[in-house]
Amino acid sequence: MTNQLSPGEIDEARALYEELLALRSFVMQDCQRRLDQWLSRLAQSDYKTSAVNLAQYLALRQRDLRQLQHGLISWGLSSLGRSEGRVLANIDAVTATLGALLQREDAPARPRGEEMFSGEHHLNRHTDTLFGPRHARRRTRIMCTMPTEASGDVKLLQRLLEAGMDLVRINCAHDQPDVWLGIIEALHEAEARCGHSARIVMDLAGPKLRLEEVQAPPALRALRGDAIWLTDEPMDQTCPHRFQARPSLPGLVNHLQMGAAVWFDDGKAGGHVEEKQAQGALVRLTTAPPKGFRVAAHKGLNVPGLELGLDPLTQKDLADLDIVARHAHVVGFSFVQTPQDVQRLQQELAARLPKPWPGLMLKVETASAVSHLPEMIITAAAQQDVAVMIARGDLAVELGFQRLSEMQEELLWLAEAAHVPVVWATAVLDRLVRRGAPSRAEVTDAAMGQRSECVMLNKGPYLVEAVAILDDVLCRLEGHQGKKTPWLRALHAWAIPG
Repeated sequence: MTNQLSPGEIDEARALYEELLALRSFVMQDCQRRLDQWLSRLAQSDYKTSAVNLAQYLALRQRDLRQLQHGLISWGLSSLGRSEGRVLANIDAVTATLGALLQREDAPARPRGEEMFSGEHHLNRHTDTLFGPRHARRRTRIMCTMPTEASGDVKLLQRLLEAGMDLVRINCAHDQPDVWLGIIEALHEAEARCGHSARIVMDLAGPKLRLEEVQAPPALRALRGDAIWLTDEPMDQTCPHRFQARPSLPGLVNHLQMGAAVWFDDGKAGGHVEEKQAQGALVRLTTAPPKGFRVAAHKGLNVPGLELGLDPLTQKDLADLDIVARHAHVVGFSFVQTPQDVQRLQQELAARLPKPWPGLMLKVETASAVSHLPEMIITAAAQQDVAVMIARGDLAVELGFQRLSEMQEELLWLAEAAHVPVVWATAVLDRLVRRGAPSRAEVTDAAMGQRSECVMLNKGPYLVEAVAILDDVLCRLEGHQGKKTPWLRALHAWAIPG
């Protein structure tokens, strides 16, 4: 076969082949360091195969493979760009093809079909276990955040189920246990009426930083250029600043440094520390909506990069967990940041009920959670089923919108390599849910969510309509794309008439 190639082509193919062999050797050696730590912790788990693939993927992506990619594409070979779910099989498949072309005796055997798609099988199995059986027309599930009025409203739950809802999300940061239980009771009755079922996801509130107390003119909104005085002291009527606020975390102000970035209301407004005194810190707003934002108690507060050392489970979370552990199929872990946080929650679950426990959804909301995500997945998977939520709201504030644009992609890739389902969250079809009509940008965003295993909608007056439209969008994309792989379904928009 090589006599059909020119000497230059043989040299080029041989160089690619040797580079692939070296890459495979590096991946096998490097991943072993992680596996030595991971596999002993997974002794009682069936997650070992997925852990091995995750370790191999982390090793693979340490290398800059752009030049190798370019070389493989020029030979019409399958690139390494879709190897998330099957790292070693993909490397071996490409290497085997080049080896056959070069008649190399040391070429690896070409992986069988089931090996190439084993990652997809593991991911689908994990998704079905956590999120329930897939919809008849689509693999990506739809999760709906429940409003207060859903408590006891069987008709609303039934309409949502019939529109295509697959998971019910109860945010324990809002309402009280009687409301949550009313939602669950209404769901079960709606399920019986329409013959559809939905899994229950209950999010723990977590140690979210907020404005605890505020002093501000009632009708006045803070604009760009205005200043907000942050203090740990009680509100001072003689303070010269119109906007005063006390954070929910005592001592926070003492940790703020000059120039530190501070964001309010989940990123709607933000600025930098312009002045620091013993009594407080002055934050000058450099970003705010054109009409300003209302400085009010309970608004979110973010200080990117500042390690606060907060307990991952508040006293409220521990009380809520008594109910969540009994009723949820999946527990959403808000502001989880380290493997130790995961272990802490698992200890609390063990104190409340025997295994099997509810699944665990790791909500990635901080830079620390991003950096610790592989270890958190392994720690969770050693004891229970696990999923990842890309919580793009807080993550955008923590990382910046520019970094989020690539990080949300990287998190999708990492989770696929780990064979764990992903929830695409934060403001999906938000304008449609709240106002009844979507924007072009958010429809595109919803279509991007098709690469995840679940898309989350927030609550709003047009939630049922949003579920129906999202269902249609996801079904349309289903035949075109699976994760990063285009399926190349036939296109009919440009067919010649007749």
